[in-house]
Amino acid sequence: MNTTNLKKLPVTFHRHVDIDGVKVAWREAGPADGPVMLLLHGFPTSSHMFRNLIPALADRYHVIAPDYPGYGESGTPDRPTFDYTFENFGNLVRKLLAHLEVERYAMYVMDYGAPVGWQLFLKNPEKLTALVIQNGNAYEEGLKGFWDPIKKYWADGSNESRDAIRNLVSLETTIFQYTDGVDDKERISPDNWIHDQALLDRPGNEDIQMDVMYDYRKNVPLYPEVQRLLREHQPPSLLVWGERDVIFPADGAHPYKRDLKDLEFHLIPTGHFVLEDRGDEVIPMIRDFLDRKLA
Repeated sequence: MNTTNLKKLPVTFHRHVDIDGVKVAWREAGPADGPVMLLLHGFPTSSHMFRNLIPALADRYHVIAPDYPGYGESGTPDRPTFDYTFENFGNLVRKLLAHLEVERYAMYVMDYGAPVGWQLFLKNPEKLTALVIQNGNAYEEGLKGFWDPIKKYWADGSNESRDAIRNLVSLETTIFQYTDGVDDKERISPDNWIHDQALLDRPGNEDIQMDVMYDYRKNVPLYPEVQRLLREHQPPSLLVWGERDVIFPADGAHPYKRDLKDLEFHLIPTGHFVLEDRGDEVIPMIRDFLDRKLA
């Protein structure tokens, strides 16, 4: 068989480096001189959530998808030696980008990826070239009933409130995150919750997750400054939001219209993990957006 004229598929590399004593892992693909697309994952997953998006972009774009400490293939340093905070996650991603000599980048922010991305944006807003928002919050309107027991934990920090939300790292909840709001659950690969739950169930990881959920309270006071910088810098933006998500409901999507003038706004009829259910629809939208705004 003559393969001379066949198009080669992009290769995704799985890399890691030690940063400040922490193993930071990331997936990387695409031309080294291409526009950078930084993919920031949510809870309870890792860069695994981007396994289908990466090759769809990597023929033209330099794609970087890190795992935060305690997630994916990154290290899980002991809690007494490392504070599991969004500020620290942001600092490590920033140092990873410096290690890779990345000066400017577009961002895909989802769930926990939003506050990690905002940490980068708050310190260096001029580096952001474009923004893809997928169920990633920057407005208090987006913190509805699902967050009430978490807000109670934020308010009192008690062991009782902490224990009351431990169900959020159970297999039942992980499956719920992938399947709630989905019309046809056979579209969702069980590999998702098998992969995520195996990592959640690592010794000590449950308390890491409780620490991260407690630290999330510090993101809310940052929202006004994030909004101000969005208004000031006006990054071209694409919003592809699962409108049936009960964790980050569409109430948190609409306020972006107030601050972003160059916003392409799409509510997708699915739940929390849009790429798993509607990737066939959304991935071409992301590619088209980047081709028009970056390439």
